[in-house]
Amino acid sequence: QVQVAESGGGLVQPGGSLRLSCAVSGHPRYNYAVAWFRQGPGNERLFVAAISWDETTTYYAESVRGRFSISRAAAEDTVYLQMRRLHPAATAVYYCAGTPTLRVRRNAQSYHTWGQGTQVTVSA
Repeated sequence: QVQVAESGGGLVQPGGSLRLSCAVSGHPRYNYAVAWFRQGPGNERLFVAAISWDETTTYYAESVRGRFSISRAAAEDTVYLQMRRLHPAATAVYYCAGTPTLRVRRNAQSYHTWGQGTQVTVSA
């Protein structure tokens, strides 16, 4: 059974960078996708970025395009979310999620395996 676990959250100043990690255990197969979502206080869980296991497909929310980058380290079975030029509105709990799928999805309901989340706080 595939499981995911996030790490790398913390406090960062506005304009700074942070890299989140999602360790994927259980040897997912070719048709698998991993996504990042975030949920701020009192808000719904929003899509941030997603990647197919073979790395041929990536999607980004418009609000993070050009500043965030999702990638997979094949040798480590880890998916990274590199976040740059962070602003306070990015403060949220960031969740990694995975699901077997032939098409990479951007809605939370499509993902069946979730991590516990990691807090990212952008503040001076």
